[in-house]
Amino acid sequence: MLLDADDCQLVLIDYQARLMPAIHEGPSVLANARRLAQLARLFGVPVWATEQNPSKLGGTDEAVAALCDRIVPKMAFSGAAELQPLLAPPAPAPRGNARSLPRHLQKAAPVEPSRGALVIAGCEAHVCLLQTTLTLLESEDWDVWVVTDACGSRTERNRDAAYDRLASAGCELVTTEMVAFEWLHSCEHPQFRAVQALVK
Repeated sequence: MLLDADDCQLVLIDYQARLMPAIHEGPSVLANARRLAQLARLFGVPVWATEQNPSKLGGTDEAVAALCDRIVPKMAFSGAAELQPLLAPPAPAPRGNARSLPRHLQKAAPVEPSRGALVIAGCEAHVCLLQTTLTLLESEDWDVWVVTDACGSRTERNRDAAYDRLASAGCELVTTEMVAFEWLHSCEHPQFRAVQALVK
C-alpha cells in the first residue's frame, strides 16, 4: 500500500529545544522533521505536533513550529489523548427537525472527509513516539506510518528497539524520501520540482 497525501495527516512528536541536543544524530533527525513539515505544506497535509512538559524541555523547534497547524502540550508520554480530537473529524450534527419530518425524509448530515493515514515521527522513539503510536494503533481507526530517519533517541539501541516493536505492532516503517515520492506519485505532479529541491 502506498501513501496518498489526500488521506494523510502528519504528527510530529516532541522536537523540543532542550531535548534535541541529546538525541543521537539529532541534527539529521531534526532536518528530516523540518523537511516532512515542508512537504506536508506543499501537499496540503495537516501538521500536528506535541510538546512533552514544555516548561522543562522548551518549545518545539521554531522552524517546525512555524509549519504546524497546532501544537499540543502533554505531560503523559503518550500524546494520543491530546491528538485524538485533532486527528478525528467532529461527528456531524443531525440535520432537520425530527418532529417535523418522518425519518426517511430527513436529510443525512454530510460526512466529513476522513484522513485515515497517520505519518508519525518524533523523539524519543522508544518513549513518547512509541507510546503515542501504540495507543493510536489500539483504536484501530488509523493506518500508521513511522518515518524512521526523522525519529531519534539518545541511543541507537533504544531507537532500533522501538522500530522493531512498532513494526511488529503493525506500523509501516518508511523514510522521508519515501513519503515525499509516494505523495507525488508521478514526476508530472505540479509539486515535483519543489519536492526535488527539498530532498536534494
